Amino acid sequence: MPIKAGSDQAGRLRSAGLRPTRQRMALAQFLFTDKDRHVTAEALHGEAVAAGESVSLATVYNTLHQFTEAGLLRQVVVDGARTYFDTNTGDHHHFYREGDGLLIDIDGAAITVHGVPLPPKGAKVERIDVIIRLSRSQS
Repeated sequence: MPIKAGSDQAGRLRSAGLRPTRQRMALAQFLFTDKDRHVTAEALHGEAVAAGESVSLATVYNTLHQFTEAGLLRQVVVDGARTYFDTNTGDHHHFYREGDGLLIDIDGAAITVHGVPLPPKGAKVERIDVIIRLSRSQS
C-alpha cells in the first residue's frame, strides 16, 4: 500500500507529536481512512501482512499504544484477554456481542450513570466506560 509522505496521515501523526515513520504511516492508513472502527492488534497485523506490509506483531502493539497515548485511539478492554483499539475517541460507550467479539458504538448521551462515588483524594474521574454485553436471543 503506497503512502505519500504528504498525506493526511503524516499531518495527523505530526499533530499528535509522533514522527511519521513508514510503519506508523502504514498502520495509520489502515486505521484512519474509513469510518470509525474497532480493531485488535492481531486483526490489524493480519490486514497489514495481507496488504504486503512488513511489520511485526510487536510493532503493531507498540504503535497502537503510541497512538493511544497520543490521543489518536481509545483503548477498550473487554476482558483480561481481549483489548480493542477504537478510532472514535469521542464520548461513547459500547455493545459487545459475546459470540463474535463485535463492538458497536453507543452514543455517550444515550446512557446516564448515577451513583458514581467520589474518587480518592488527589484523583479525578477521567471517563466512565460502559460495555453492555450481548448474546443471541433464543427467539
